Amino acid sequence: MSSSSSIGTRLEQYTLKRPQEVLIVEAEIDGEGDRVAIFKGFSSSLMRATAFDPDIPVLPDGAIVQRIDRLRGPFDPDNPQYIEQNLTWEQMAKLLDELGV
Repeated sequence: MSSSSSIGTRLEQYTLKRPQEVLIVEAEIDGEGDRVAIFKGFSSSLMRATAFDPDIPVLPDGAIVQRIDRLRGPFDPDNPQYIEQNLTWEQMAKLLDELGV
């Protein structure tokens, strides 16, 4: 997977290679804030409706990533198990590059 792939695709691929992790991504999409959970290759918005069609990206190419948290899966909002918090896109991109996604 190359770095030219979409942000959402790269993060989904990361969770396929690290199925024990959940990513919580805070991003700006079309001028609105969103929180997206990514687990085992699937993305779901925690703030708005998610399309049924898996080909419609939850994190589109124009999304501006504000921060990413890595958590132990499965995600329990009442008891989150953080691995790392407040990663920038640049920090996360290094992890993606190391995994080849």
